[in-house]
Amino acid sequence: MTATISPRAFATLLLIACMFGANHVAARIALDHGVDVATAVAVRSGVTAAVVALIVLANRVPMRLSARHRRVMPLIGLLVSVQSLCLYSSVARIPVGLALLAFNTYPLWTALAAWALYRHRPARATLVAMPIILFGLALALDVAGAASGLGAVAHWGEIGAGVGFAVVAAATFGAVLALTQHEVADLDGRVRTTLTMGIVGVLALAGTFTQGGLHWPDAPAGWWGLAALTLLYGTAFTIMFTLLPRLGVVGSSPILNVEPVAALAMAWLILGQSVAPIQVAGGLLVVGAVMALGLRRR
Repeated sequence: MTATISPRAFATLLLIACMFGANHVAARIALDHGVDVATAVAVRSGVTAAVVALIVLANRVPMRLSARHRRVMPLIGLLVSVQSLCLYSSVARIPVGLALLAFNTYPLWTALAAWALYRHRPARATLVAMPIILFGLALALDVAGAASGLGAVAHWGEIGAGVGFAVVAAATFGAVLALTQHEVADLDGRVRTTLTMGIVGVLALAGTFTQGGLHWPDAPAGWWGLAALTLLYGTAFTIMFTLLPRLGVVGSSPILNVEPVAALAMAWLILGQSVAPIQVAGGLLVVGAVMALGLRRR
């Protein structure tokens, strides 16, 4: 059963969720002002890798890797690269909150990946939650185009690519979680993050050169957005691996799944992105079902 957490730990988890949500709002600002997806991912991941590497060195965390770690970590890094690029591509195309809600289906993809790779049957709770999550997502995305007033065809013409990128991001992240649990769970989380973010940063940087090099902001708002997304993402990860363990909490706490709700609120306040009440209800249904999965007895 999930252990009771302290008020301080609960507040810290909410802060991290809001930081991750704000990171995506900042990313949208940067992407709207000259930064391309590969540049945003390269800068964010490179800085985060450097910060967590300093934490590893300061704490003298052993960097010894087994043969299995050396075999699987590059694959995880590649998958996280795909996930990062796809999620930012989604954020660039559709409202931030909706992109994160579509991405929040990753627990279903994790269960599917565990079954496909390791023949682990999904838990009964996952099977029960699956239609609830999908129904909530259908409401949030306004699949019939009723809330937008555009009709299904025109509405999906606007959001289809963004939703597709978010779903691919969710699927790849689900595979990452399955691989992490079964192959590299014994590797220190700080070391995993350093290696993963380092690989993502290098691959994203390489990707920028296939598009003519790094694309920097063309307006002050873009620089603020790029700086904010990097600071927020790096700070959230640093808190996750330094403060949370001292509070007796693991970084995968279900409370972190409030991120899409926080992003919806911030995107409305900062970007002026609004959604219909029925879409908000669908989003809350998705988040509630995902949190219930994480909080269930084990």
